[in-house]
Amino acid sequence: MTTTTHPAPGTLTPQQAGERARAVLDEVERAVTGKREALELVMLAVLAGGHVLIEDLPGLGKTLLARSFATALGLDFRRIQFTPDLLPSDVSGAPFYDQRTGEMVFRPGPVFTRLLLADELNRTPPKTQAALLEAMAETQVSVDGTTHPLPSPFVVIATANPIEYEGTYTLPEAQLDRFLLRVRMGYLPVADEAAMLRARLERAAPEAVLTALTDPAEVLAMRAALEGVEVSDDLVDYVVALLDATRNDPQLQVGASPRGGLALVQLSRARAVLAGRDYVVPEDVKALAVPALAHRVSLRPELWVRQVDADEVIADLVARVPAPRTAPSTAPSTAPRAPSEDDPHRAAAAVRA
Repeated sequence: MTTTTHPAPGTLTPQQAGERARAVLDEVERAVTGKREALELVMLAVLAGGHVLIEDLPGLGKTLLARSFATALGLDFRRIQFTPDLLPSDVSGAPFYDQRTGEMVFRPGPVFTRLLLADELNRTPPKTQAALLEAMAETQVSVDGTTHPLPSPFVVIATANPIEYEGTYTLPEAQLDRFLLRVRMGYLPVADEAAMLRARLERAAPEAVLTALTDPAEVLAMRAALEGVEVSDDLVDYVVALLDATRNDPQLQVGASPRGGLALVQLSRARAVLAGRDYVVPEDVKALAVPALAHRVSLRPELWVRQVDADEVIADLVARVPAPRTAPSTAPSTAPRAPSEDDPHRAAAAVRA
């Protein structure tokens, strides 16, 4: 007789977490149309417990994306507009003198939230940029020798404008490495842009009204579900091979860090969850190598003259490094949908047959 195991109260299986994540994506897509791929990347970062850098042109919906995710996930939301005169204390908070008690009291800054939009992060000086570094890495803020924990979950979605250089400050490599992945949204296709304009006219309101589908506790449970996703030894070796390739490529001055490997593995597990699987396949790693690694490498100076992009270099490495052709030792127990005949995940799982 087969025994069916049920998750403990407050926990989710990978399949249950994937179902909730897809529902959140569908809800966010009501506000941010035609950007399913970018939305999925942000959702993967939320599941994997990391932060997102959105680097793209103005007016493409970056702020709307962050606000929509906060609403659909049921997370507190705050926005910081980074400017050249912004101080570190404007981000983290500062002590002030309370005249009623005669004591110094810490007043939390806007970083004390669950989803923070760091808008135009490259417009503020490095000292203020660094105020986010401890918060992003340690989920805490230290002021005057006292450590203040941030709420959990804590997600930073930062935006950067790549077309204006006057009055901007390039993000240092140490801070770029703290972002789990980088997203580029791009312009909408003509048909999708027309549909977006028609939807705006039909609802007679600036933005769609979204519904909270989860809460902070459920977001943490969705993250915990990733630990039930299997990663085979061959796939671990494949990730390490990709990292090693970045460190030995003649086009790259600095390769990806070990943190990049950890990010790629966790994002691959999140992609498996989003697909309704409890195991990772090579396609997961391939699909996420560029978003997870391209912002962690440094090109050689001469490549800037040739207008070579780090995304192109990483994509070329993914094409050249051999991927494993093994399947996980166990198949998923349940699946939310039956894969089609041309589904690459089904094809990967059938290799062992």
